[in-house]
Amino acid sequence: MGNGANSGGRTRNVVFRIKRCDGPGKPSRWEAFRVPVEPNANVISCLNWIAAHPVTMDGRPTTPVVWDSNCLEEVCGACTMVINGRVRQSCSCLIDEYAPNDGDTITLEPMSKFPVVRDLWVDRQRLFEGLKKVKAWAPIDGTYSLGDGPRESPAQQHVRYALSTCMSCGCCLEACPQYLKEEDASKWDTAFVGAAIISQARLFNEHPTGAILKDDRLDALLGVGGINDCGNAQNCVRVCPKDIPLTESIAAIGRAATIHGFKRFFRGA
Repeated sequence: MGNGANSGGRTRNVVFRIKRCDGPGKPSRWEAFRVPVEPNANVISCLNWIAAHPVTMDGRPTTPVVWDSNCLEEVCGACTMVINGRVRQSCSCLIDEYAPNDGDTITLEPMSKFPVVRDLWVDRQRLFEGLKKVKAWAPIDGTYSLGDGPRESPAQQHVRYALSTCMSCGCCLEACPQYLKEEDASKWDTAFVGAAIISQARLFNEHPTGAILKDDRLDALLGVGGINDCGNAQNCVRVCPKDIPLTESIAAIGRAATIHGFKRFFRGA
């Protein structure tokens, strides 16, 4: 990519300030890179350029910046990071929108709620442990054909499809003030699970087969770190890249958990 101002579709220079860390438990530092950016470029393409030219603005050679990515079309959720103070996917972040002028600056940071592996790459295992906690799957065992599954009405499909688009990116968890940073894996089971996990519990509770585990999911969400730990900040729904109705899911699970709790109490369980 060549140099030049952003007029007539020509390339311009954008400064990338990147928070870097060489590994778990190591100190963080900031490095800045001047990147020639062509029209329609995204953050990932600029990180690729930096990887090929790992020299800071002051001319100091450095290591290539490390990040995580896969699909490059906002489906896998792997490339989530904090861009100019807001969490989002870097593959769909266009430089023309975030830094339209020559000399503009873009700041990149790793998500703060997950352990940093290196630079912008974080370990999202905590999120997946939350999904395990609420058994976010439809229990179908056996290697033989079980026949046709239960039918769903168009209304059910409409609701559940929106919930099924979750890509476990972690945006809602990063923005949530109740989802506290916790790198000690032994404490993940008691920490707040977050909106993504609650919404996935709703997704499978409303699935005709997944509902077999509904009581188990509600038991988990009535416990420590469950639905009662939600502070209703509603940051989650504001940053969700898929526009999933997370607050509706939280309300729905809250009602279901309350009814389940009463039933459990009167059963003496």
